[in-house]
Amino acid sequence: MMDGAVPHPVMADAFLAGFLADVVAGLSRPRKALPSKYFYDARGSALFDAICELEEYYPTRTETALLARHAADIAAFAGPDAAVVELGSGSSVKVRLLLDALDRPALYVPVDISREHLLAAAARLAGDYPELTVVPVAADYVRGFALPCALVPERTLAFFPGSTIGNFTPEEAAAFLARLGDRLGVGSRLLIGVDLKKRRDVLEAAYDDARGVTAAFNLNLLARINRELGGTFDLGGFRHRAFYDETQGRIEMHLESVRAQTAAVGGRRFRFAGGETIHTEISCKYTVPEFRELAAGAGWRALDAWTDGAGLFSIHALAFAG
Repeated sequence: MMDGAVPHPVMADAFLAGFLADVVAGLSRPRKALPSKYFYDARGSALFDAICELEEYYPTRTETALLARHAADIAAFAGPDAAVVELGSGSSVKVRLLLDALDRPALYVPVDISREHLLAAAARLAGDYPELTVVPVAADYVRGFALPCALVPERTLAFFPGSTIGNFTPEEAAAFLARLGDRLGVGSRLLIGVDLKKRRDVLEAAYDDARGVTAAFNLNLLARINRELGGTFDLGGFRHRAFYDETQGRIEMHLESVRAQTAAVGGRRFRFAGGETIHTEISCKYTVPEFRELAAGAGWRALDAWTDGAGLFSIHALAFAG
């Protein structure tokens, strides 16, 4: 079942109002910042798909290999007739491995903020899995979303791949996981990808590739502000920066102003000193015990975890105990 309707103008206006409010609030801070969720317009989503194919970007291929290698274990964990709810579904590529492994999956609910990209990906997947009910939900899963129908918690499997959980601080991640469990119900399952702590050079290369695709992805956020909110950012006046903060165990991405300059958006003007940055994303890294402890604090019981031989990435199987 596909929802291919054009967004209602009121919904579009509400999204742009929220986008503008977030941008103005973020740029008004003493240390300027922009929410990473706005990376994912159509071009940003396409650029992220390209990032996932890069040699330096190990998470996608490593997680994909883990899903394939442990397909039987994952199917046993999920159980038959599962309703799969994927958070931040993007192009719905990895979920195909999951759907192929599961025993008679009954429903697939991809949830993503980029409506155009979501509907196109959902239509492709529905065509390839004609016996599967596909119900895309265009929503910001961080702020909450309405499930399209009543789901049985014991047969509900949330799928959160790609180590997107790392885009939250540990405190935010725990709060998010607790809200997710409350929404899905006691007995629901969660299959989640978590990036592991490793050498600085491996991490920094993954977020600052030699071809500049990640730089284009980061700068596209300013292009989107210009296009959708009437901003006046000079994209040539900013450069991509990414570095690993070992103390906090996280990658930080920034847009650095290469000179003193001014940009306007929403009737406000914002000054940037040379070298001043806009913080656009974090990606927290964990050890397996660290993430299990975090999840337990949010009400999720660890059932299993799978890692690759090089210790790059992990997939956790959790059940919500409340």
